[in-house]
Amino acid sequence: MIKILVTTATLFTACIIAGCGSSGSSMMTTPTSTAKSVIAGTVADGYLVGATVFLDKNGNYQLDAGEPSTTTDQNGAYTLNIDPADVGKYPIVAIATKGVTVDKDTGAAVASSYVLSLPKDSVTGTVSSNFISPMSSLIRETMAANPGMSLTDAMVLLRSQMNLPAGMNMLSDYVSQGSANSTDPNKANYQAMHAAARNMATLMGSQMGQVLATNGSTTTVDVGRYQGMMVSIFKNMSTIKGSNPNSPAMTNMAGTMTTTLQGTSWGLPFRNISTSIRGMMGRSGSSTIGGMMGGAGLTAAGGMM
Repeated sequence: MIKILVTTATLFTACIIAGCGSSGSSMMTTPTSTAKSVIAGTVADGYLVGATVFLDKNGNYQLDAGEPSTTTDQNGAYTLNIDPADVGKYPIVAIATKGVTVDKDTGAAVASSYVLSLPKDSVTGTVSSNFISPMSSLIRETMAANPGMSLTDAMVLLRSQMNLPAGMNMLSDYVSQGSANSTDPNKANYQAMHAAARNMATLMGSQMGQVLATNGSTTTVDVGRYQGMMVSIFKNMSTIKGSNPNSPAMTNMAGTMTTTLQGTSWGLPFRNISTSIRGMMGRSGSSTIGGMMGGAGLTAAGGMM
C-alpha cells in the first residue's frame, strides 16, 4: 500500500492558490493505490481464443466473485493483474467453452467444454511464462494426487510416462517449440507433446458431462471426478500419445472413463495413491521416481484406476 503524505505547508499553499478562505475550506484526502503484479501467458491445446482465465483462489475450478479473470486474445494470450502476495499462491484455471472458444489448430469452436489449469508452484511474474495446457493440468493433478510431491518430480513423472528425453520442459509452449519455424533440438518431441495434448483435450471434453453440472447460469465442477479423470489420463499416456483422436483405442478409453465416472457419486473426494506407492516416492529422487511410477497403479475415487 503506497500512501502519499502531504505536509501542512503544502496544503496551505494549495489553498491560497485555489483562493479558498478559512471558513468552509476542507482538507482533501489523497486516495491510496495498490500495485498489481502482471501474470501473462498463453492457453493451448492448440492456442485457444476466447477462453476464460482466472486465479482460482478457492480451488473449485470455477470463476467466483473476487477472483481476477480475463479472456484470451486472438493469439491465445492472457494477462491477469493480481495482488503481489498472490503470485505462486493459487493455481490459474482456464475454461474452454463449447461453441465459444476457438482452437487455432482447427480454426473452429471447441465441440465440448473442458477445464485446464496451471499449478500454483509454476505461476510466475515472468512475462509470458505461464503456459496453460493439458500438460500443465496433468502436472497439477499429479501433484494433487501425491501431497508433498515437488513440481520437478511431477514433470519427471510425466516425461517418463510419455517416454520423452531428459531435458524436455513439460511446462513449455509446445506449439511454438514444435512449429515449422522452430530450431529447438527437441522440435519433434514437442510436436509429439502437441499431438498428445490434442488427444487429452478430446478425452477431457468427452467427460465434461460427468464432471460439469449446470444450474441456471451457474456451472459447477465436481473436483473429485475431475481429478479422477486426470489421473486416469496419466495412467494411459502411452496410449494417448500414440493414438489418433478418433481411433478405437481413444473411443474405448472415453467409454470406460464415462462408465466409471457415472458410477462415482457426485462430490466424492478424490483418494490419493496407495500408501505403498507414496512410501516409494518418499525414498526416491526425481531421477528414479518416473521409472517406479510408470509401472505402478494409481487409485482414484470409486476404484476408477
